[in-house]
Amino acid sequence: MFMFFHGGGWVLGDFPTHERLIRDLARASGAAAVYVDYSPSPEARYPVAIHQAYAATKWVAAHGAEIGVDGTRLALVGNSVGGNMAASVALQAKAAGTPAIRYEVLLWPVTDAAFDNGSYQQFQQGYFLSRNMMRWFWDSYTTDPAQRREIYASPLQASVEQLKGLPPTLIQTAELDVLRDEGEAYGRKLDQAGVEVTVTRYNGLIHDYGLLNALSDVPAVRTAIRQAGDALQHHLAN
Repeated sequence: MFMFFHGGGWVLGDFPTHERLIRDLARASGAAAVYVDYSPSPEARYPVAIHQAYAATKWVAAHGAEIGVDGTRLALVGNSVGGNMAASVALQAKAAGTPAIRYEVLLWPVTDAAFDNGSYQQFQQGYFLSRNMMRWFWDSYTTDPAQRREIYASPLQASVEQLKGLPPTLIQTAELDVLRDEGEAYGRKLDQAGVEVTVTRYNGLIHDYGLLNALSDVPAVRTAIRQAGDALQHHLAN
């Protein structure tokens, strides 16, 4: 089974906006999904949501049978800031020594609070998710520079040593996305830490390609969902 953490800049998004994506991943993987309804910003600011996400994951790992899922076969999946939260939960689980996470799927994730890399410059406006939107989302989440540098807010800030021992991970990025470079940079850092990681850039696609209903039948999007589903199925079955 997999825990699902939704995107929307920590501010927007809910189960109805993400239901099709969750169902697509569940069908592709054959795994059950548990959706985490965390408290949004700015009413609940960092680190409330990631603490809720970790608490929910621990509960499912220990009590999954109560809701009909196998909490011992556990993966983390999230899109955009949900990918950020999945990475954060994995880091929290590593630090605490529990629960055991078999796999991570980070879909076009937020991994850092910097806005100055190449993809932020190239796609800052006109490609669905803009740099100004990301600045606003981060300001809603936390304006504290020290908090933004914490690894549970910005996983890319983690040292190689802090990343060692994390579960195998799939990262998908979109070519035309301000978040592309930070997602791929996180993948390179995981690789440096000896983590089994696959990073796939889907060319010609924009941020949230797997979420947007208008793009659901685009061949590249269908391939991306199949890749994530196959990876989940493999790592949860073995």
